[in-house]
Amino acid sequence: MSIFKKLFGEEKNTDQVVRHKAEHSTQDVGEFYNQYNDKFLQVYGDVIQAFRTHDVGKLLDYQIEAMGLKEGMKVVDAGCGVCGPAIYFAKHAGVEVHAVTISKEQYEQAQKRIAEAGVENKVFVYHGDYHDLKGVIGTEGFDVVYFLESFGHSPYHDKAINSAWKVLKNGGLLYIKDLFRREPLLEEHSAKIEREIKKINEAYRYNIADLYDVLHHLRKQGWILSKFKTIDLPLGEFENLTISNEFQELTGIAQIESWDDYVFPVDFFEVFCIKPEFDLSNGLDKYFLQNLMYMKVHGKKEEEL
Repeated sequence: MSIFKKLFGEEKNTDQVVRHKAEHSTQDVGEFYNQYNDKFLQVYGDVIQAFRTHDVGKLLDYQIEAMGLKEGMKVVDAGCGVCGPAIYFAKHAGVEVHAVTISKEQYEQAQKRIAEAGVENKVFVYHGDYHDLKGVIGTEGFDVVYFLESFGHSPYHDKAINSAWKVLKNGGLLYIKDLFRREPLLEEHSAKIEREIKKINEAYRYNIADLYDVLHHLRKQGWILSKFKTIDLPLGEFENLTISNEFQELTGIAQIESWDDYVFPVDFFEVFCIKPEFDLSNGLDKYFLQNLMYMKVHGKKEEEL
């Protein structure tokens, strides 16, 4: 027997644990937020993000910088809630935001908040499905499409990603900030992680993404994976996810029954992807080879793009 086996035992197959697959529809997500909209506003305010700072303005400032939002940009908020971030970005970064929510209640609340904030000429909200952004918004050529803890509601992540591609301009940014399935450090954690993921998915009409599946689809479609990282908020300003516990206590949704047997089931990440530029005149661009490869694979000539 090898020294490795003596120390650590036989390698065990953790794939025997069945991964939970979400079974909800986009309509189910809309009905969920219609039902709990008031409770979300009571606990979260108008920024429905669990991974956040105590002063939520610092989180939104961080996201402005992360996405490189600048005056005059046109962006899409996919899964916008009541447009708290959209209104903030319009006011503080000067961007034009086209925001989409599947919830009628959120849509109506967002309309009121946009009017109260006086940004009717900067923030436009739509009631529809972000899996068809082009059909809902009716236009394309956006600088940024972002998902702020809304990507995980998608029953089919590949369609959400494809939808973003269709409305982004060449060279535009796709930004995803969300929770992803955690890899178990110990075999005995696998079943516990799946138990918690199943609970979250069913309670919140969520579909916690597998990072590797998402990255595979992004790369297969031709996105340039610019950056992938943890969300680097200053530790002293981090809210520590206690707001999620407050919501669970208020609503009874997905409460943690025992901390003794609990394993935190997710990791929070930021994913930055660029839609290829397709401009061969930018020969010195750092993404030149990726752009050239995409054109070759798809049989495109520069004048056709």
